[in-house]
Amino acid sequence: MFRHRVKVRYAETDQMGIVHHSVYAVYFEEARVEYMRHIGKPYGELEREGILLPLLELHVRFIKPARFEDVLEIEVSPLIKGVRLFVDYTVYREGEKIAEGRTVHAFTGPDLRPMRPPENLREIFGSEP
Repeated sequence: MFRHRVKVRYAETDQMGIVHHSVYAVYFEEARVEYMRHIGKPYGELEREGILLPLLELHVRFIKPARFEDVLEIEVSPLIKGVRLFVDYTVYREGEKIAEGRTVHAFTGPDLRPMRPPENLREIFGSEP
């Protein structure tokens, strides 16, 4: 299990003093990028190998608001299905779940045509047919 910590910055909050909904996409991306680095397969390395992961879908369910200076932990859980990478995220504040979401990516080459993910990533992430 991988968790990434972020501290809410003032610029990420709205007039109501809560984290703006659009910021969760940034938090998810930051956590996903750090996860890839953690497993020894940084995004830059994938791109140099000709593997891209364009975003197909983004979903977020908000449970409780996050506010300025909250420290959030974002749990990352990936799974490969066919040529798609599904990444589930759970956002915690002091151990309490405050949001959850998912991004869906396609494995593609530089031409953006779908491609089968490398076997080593299928092993690391787990996969379904």
